[in-house]
Amino acid sequence: MSETNFCAATTRNTEKTELRRRLRKARAAMSEAERAAATRTINVRLKRLIRRNSRIGIYWPIGKELRLDGFVQAALQRGAKLYLPYIEPNARRLWFTPYFADQRQRPERRKGRSKLYIPQFAGEKIRVHRLNTLIVPVVGMDRRGFRLGQAGGFYDATLSAMKHRLQAKTIGAGFACQLVDALPAEAHDIPLDGFVSEHDNLRF
Repeated sequence: MSETNFCAATTRNTEKTELRRRLRKARAAMSEAERAAATRTINVRLKRLIRRNSRIGIYWPIGKELRLDGFVQAALQRGAKLYLPYIEPNARRLWFTPYFADQRQRPERRKGRSKLYIPQFAGEKIRVHRLNTLIVPVVGMDRRGFRLGQAGGFYDATLSAMKHRLQAKTIGAGFACQLVDALPAEAHDIPLDGFVSEHDNLRF
């Protein structure tokens, strides 16, 4: 990497770090009542994505991320098949394993520390292109469809691998305070197909 490119990359990373800090702070500042009302509204809006026997990728919320409880319950009742991300050791591209939400399911292992861990469930693993819909957690989202994540790079690698194959519909889910006009984007970044918040139901 040239010195110019290195400096540009460093500037973008610094900008993204500051944006993550600001957007997490805005999300954390929501009152319990605001969060509960927004969560209900977003879960109702997401229900339009449910189709019987469709394969839907969801996520396990960590920290202050949007919870999908209402959507998950409705999807299971309507006969959709839900999948959670599975992080393979020493790899960034995600697998997805079935989610059943009952006593039979136990985590195979945990990814992360303290309370902010992501359970990794055992089961048949599939790649993202076998999903019909993928609901993606966001730290930030812009009006062009670009997403700011936790900086792990797992969704970036996963979406990039899907680029030239049968594609799942990708929908970001989060609160209105996480939406900005524009985020720093690079040539390899892949925009999502939509974003759902309590105020917006955007399509890109």
